[in-house]
Amino acid sequence: MDRENPGSAGAAGDAGDARDAGSAEGPDAREVREEVRVNLILSPERSVPVPARFRYLADDPYAVHITFHLGQDSPVTWVFARDLLVEGMFRACGHGDVRIWPTRQGGRNVICLALSSPAGDALIEAPAGAVACWLESALRLVPPGREDAGLDMDGALAALLAGH
Repeated sequence: MDRENPGSAGAAGDAGDARDAGSAEGPDAREVREEVRVNLILSPERSVPVPARFRYLADDPYAVHITFHLGQDSPVTWVFARDLLVEGMFRACGHGDVRIWPTRQGGRNVICLALSSPAGDALIEAPAGAVACWLESALRLVPPGREDAGLDMDGALAALLAGH
């Protein structure tokens, strides 16, 4: 599959992907994070490496947070469903603002993220192995189907009704 054809599936997972350790894991960890070098695709022939921080917070169990450091004063953060990223590791999914699909590029497995906003569109390639390792840690922190176990819905509702 190529970048322009997100409809066909590719395999996810290369062990030799570029990443920097940075997970906040352990018995009391409430967060899993990973610094990953991704590529911002400018054209079929040109891309730019961009540092990105992948974060998963037990206090926000349905979402993943990806912050791109583009050399500007303020980084750009995207927040979307963890389930969308899980599915995107195996097959093309999403529509609208976030679309994800696996592919092979230059002999390595990558995950493509097509991001759209009123400010513009971006196509990101992330090393599948690094994303898969980080995602596995996030799934261990809060297993699928257990996302609501750590949420204090009664407390949140009480605070909302109290005007906090």
